Amino acid sequence: MAAPANKTIGDLSGTWSMNKNLSDNTEPGLSLQGVSFLTRKAIGLASVTLTVKQYSGPHLPPSSASGDCVRIDIEQTATGGIKGTTENRCADGEKRTHSDWLFGTVESSSHFVQAGDALKQALGSGDHAVDAASVEYLASNWVVDESEKTGPDGAAHLISVADNQKDGWFAVQVWGFQTIGGERRHARNIVLKKGDKKVEMRIVYDFVS
Repeated sequence: MAAPANKTIGDLSGTWSMNKNLSDNTEPGLSLQGVSFLTRKAIGLASVTLTVKQYSGPHLPPSSASGDCVRIDIEQTATGGIKGTTENRCADGEKRTHSDWLFGTVESSSHFVQAGDALKQALGSGDHAVDAASVEYLASNWVVDESEKTGPDGAAHLISVADNQKDGWFAVQVWGFQTIGGERRHARNIVLKKGDKKVEMRIVYDFVS
């Protein structure tokens, strides 16, 4: 189901399901991240659902910042006996450590960014900078009209970075909305890197409720 007009980067709250027909094959990315063959196959057969709560709340530790930040809590569930995962994000750009059964221990951060050149500049700089080809991939195909600019300071995207130092992989995601199959849908462009290996993939979500 297409995303309703009131669902934007400024309010992702609701239930979303991964559309496997419109998404890229996730197996190469999961393989690069060290997920076992049997688990990759099980995930490939499962239906994946995200329950998202986006709100304003206190900064998560280790931040000492006062005031609130945009919080995005995600409960991911799957069919076929696949154990779910939980992500509690604070979109303030600070690095935090997160562990789960699927991806192990990762250092991650999230922050909002404006569209167009601002997005490309953010992707090509800082300690999460990626190569020029990856910048073009991550910054491509987004709907960037005024109705999408609902995040802080007119942001249209969220950049999410994850670094698993033990297993040696690094991931950058850009969240937003794209026109896919003639309909506006929530999507994530993702680049995964491990050594000289790189996987690019897009994940597309249907809005459920």
